[in-house]
Amino acid sequence: MGDFDGEEKELIKKLVNFRMIDGERTRVRAIVYKTFHRLARTERDVIKLMVDAVDNIKPICEVVKLGVACTIYDVPGIVARDRQQTLAIRWILGAAFK
Repeated sequence: MGDFDGEEKELIKKLVNFRMIDGERTRVRAIVYKTFHRLARTERDVIKLMVDAVDNIKPICEVVKLGVACTIYDVPGIVARDRQQTLAIRWILGAAFK
């Protein structure tokens, strides 16, 4: 499971950093890889599955608060690519822990 391209490495790094508590990156990384290994018994390409899941649920736009003349309006705005991934990972992990 060591040969990943740039996008996959970045996704795994974000996933590990998102769950890291008290700077225990090595421990969290081991848990993530163990989980991927467990899933690999049933699914052939677990990393591709994770990338596809993030691509499927990442948002395209979100509501942004915009202040004009002492009034705040909710305006739709396009979400940056990094934020799209972050929100998708947050939603996946939130659903997994529920």
